[in-house]
Amino acid sequence: MAKKVMLLADPGIDGAFAIALALHDPNLDVLGIGAVAGNVSADQATNNVHILLNQFDPKRLPRVGAGIPTDYPEDGRAIHGPQGLGALTFPDARRHNLLTAEKLLVELAKDNPGELTIICMGPATTLARALDFSAELPHLVQRIVMLGGSMHEPGNAGPVSEFHFWCDPAAAHQVLHCGAPITLIPLDLMRKALFSPTDLLELPADSPTRGFLRRIAPYGIAATSNLYGIEGFHLKDVLGVIGVALPDRLHVQSMAVDVESAGALTRGMSVFDRRAWVRPIPNVEVAVDVDRQGIRDYMRFVLSNT
Repeated sequence: MAKKVMLLADPGIDGAFAIALALHDPNLDVLGIGAVAGNVSADQATNNVHILLNQFDPKRLPRVGAGIPTDYPEDGRAIHGPQGLGALTFPDARRHNLLTAEKLLVELAKDNPGELTIICMGPATTLARALDFSAELPHLVQRIVMLGGSMHEPGNAGPVSEFHFWCDPAAAHQVLHCGAPITLIPLDLMRKALFSPTDLLELPADSPTRGFLRRIAPYGIAATSNLYGIEGFHLKDVLGVIGVALPDRLHVQSMAVDVESAGALTRGMSVFDRRAWVRPIPNVEVAVDVDRQGIRDYMRFVLSNT
């Protein structure tokens, strides 16, 4: 039976790849996609979700939750493009009369108790608001797969802070301590999801989905090279889908994790308490390694059937 999931996404280029995989994987049933601010504004994220659904044309359309306007100090457009989807621009594709993302999440969780997995591929603000809206949510969901934090890697938003946690550290703290089963995928693993220009630019363009992904990838490759001097592009959000579709490809460890919410240099810093003499109580399963070839094989298999 296909696994029921809801995606919380701020669709940039890697988010587009992740959404394409989730929609076309026959073993996943995407019940909803909630737009969240992060790489782009909440309004643009809502528009991008509709653009991606139009481009990918899945057999079954998921419900869409509108993003809630959220003001973060920075975004990801330098990497992902002016509208988040590379150099491409599109007219407004939003539908009207949408539930907000957090209300859609709560509704889907109540309709599918114990069956829904949330894949949070952006800042945790919307998920935290859903927890405020429904105190029973942690007991309704099967699992939360969350991209955020950094164990050993330098930060990508501050010296020690990963972007998602940096955007809203209070929300990240709330989610990590909500009591739901959580798999956390930190920046250490996200940076292992590096795909070479050859991997991305030789993607066959003989289907609408593959053709679209091929068109948006060059912007991310060029931006990554210009900003970081790295050849290739990190498909970070794909790891969130891997965490549900192929959890055995992730090696996890139980840890006590928290987030620093104050400090000029440490806002959003994730803290992994591994003191054996204190015996902290684990609240998260942290992914510490990934089968990188497994990611490539999975993408090749799913995208070959789009």
